[in-house]
Amino acid sequence: MIRSELVQKLAAENSGLSVKDVEHIVDVFFDEISARLANGGRVELRGFGAFSTRARSARTGRNPRTGTAVDVDAKRVPYFKPGKEMRERLNM
Repeated sequence: MIRSELVQKLAAENSGLSVKDVEHIVDVFFDEISARLANGGRVELRGFGAFSTRARSARTGRNPRTGTAVDVDAKRVPYFKPGKEMRERLNM
């Protein structure tokens, strides 16, 4: 499912809201999750899972085209850990 499909589904299930309103709600939702992660925080949605970041240290990688060594800087990457209810639904 992509963002536009999510917006359409939510708009269909909530006839009192326009597609523009639902789109704004979805944008705010994802923006808040992104902002919290950017500040080093964690976002937990009960029954769904938790979003956090993990640190990756600097390393030497390889350019797949040429095979030459490339330095890769340290960075933080997003991480998702599914909740118990999500894991149970996936493994029914």
